[in-house]
Amino acid sequence: MNSAAADRADAADEDGRGSGMEVAVVTGLSGAGRSTAAKCLEDLGWFVVDNLPPELISTMVELGAQSRGAITKVAVVMDVRSRAFTDDLASVIKGLDMRGYKPRVLFLEATDAVLIRRFDQVRRGHPMQGDGRLVDGIGAERALLEPLRAEADLLLDTSSLSVHDLRAKIEDAFGSEASAQTRVTVLSFGYKYGLPMDSDLVMDVRFLPNPFWIPELRDNSGLDTEVRNYVLGQEGAEEFLDRYQDLLRLIGAGYKREGKRYLTLAIGCTGGKHRSVAISEELANRLSKEDGTAVKVVHRDLGRE
Repeated sequence: MNSAAADRADAADEDGRGSGMEVAVVTGLSGAGRSTAAKCLEDLGWFVVDNLPPELISTMVELGAQSRGAITKVAVVMDVRSRAFTDDLASVIKGLDMRGYKPRVLFLEATDAVLIRRFDQVRRGHPMQGDGRLVDGIGAERALLEPLRAEADLLLDTSSLSVHDLRAKIEDAFGSEASAQTRVTVLSFGYKYGLPMDSDLVMDVRFLPNPFWIPELRDNSGLDTEVRNYVLGQEGAEEFLDRYQDLLRLIGAGYKREGKRYLTLAIGCTGGKHRSVAISEELANRLSKEDGTAVKVVHRDLGRE
């Protein structure tokens, strides 16, 4: 971190970000990964604005600050397309400093060889290439952005980074413990009402005996203790939950590596009233004890009968 960035960090520590707003400026060379960075920040809960003219950044941040907590983290993604508005983004950053927002600047870069290969792969010209060669555009942009590079709080060379590696570095720098959680929705449903369209994984628990055929349980649901005990006490119920939870640990680890932070698990029975509800509640209770997992339960068809 350079001295200018360090000064901003020290000021941020002193005032504790009294504005209540976190502000990030994402910039760097075309083809270095700004789009990936922007998507990652969105997944982490940041309000992301792409290619906003520098003159409007302060206005955007002020609007966020006035949103009464609806927006607490704003990230502005900047590239050379904004040069028609101003050549001095640094002055905007200093202005935000003076107003107590203390923005963090993320600068993405890569080697010329890597950038050329990436542009060739997507068959696009460089925004500063004009009538010249691709390498000329990259060189012109690198020179134009050098002052911003010198002001960066975090400098990432993406030449040898995969998309997943870049996401991981951004999550480490800009994520919070809450935003890094995997958010799981356990959704009970009845097959007679159709499959949930938004489910990632679907599990059928109709292999368990149906409490519907027990007169004293028929009018109750899987939320009632009597039904819950009946369902969970059936042969295979506990073994199913144990093995499914082990499977979800394996799948969840893979999803995290792929950057997937939201997962909907659908648990179905015939009517969505007894077995699926009881199993969903128990599964959610187990998953809520897993580190880095936030769980909620939705009973889609409960009460429809």
